[in-house]
Amino acid sequence: MFYKVVPLSSSFMLTSIVGAIISILYVYPRSAPFGFTFFLFFTIMFISSLISMTLAPLDAEFDIKKEKNRKIKS
Repeated sequence: MFYKVVPLSSSFMLTSIVGAIISILYVYPRSAPFGFTFFLFFTIMFISSLISMTLAPLDAEFDIKKEKNRKIKS
């Protein structure tokens, strides 16, 4: 099975870490089901950012930057 790994931004990883910490320290003591669900969601985000960091091709990021800087010829 072939699949493409998308390069994710560093803010995606930061959001997952901060969200997991907040869900454990603040949400879980007030509501266990919501706290566990949020923690699970942010943990999945963190795992996907690790997969993206290790398996994403480096050329894809440079191709995106080239497309943004390319001028349209008219």
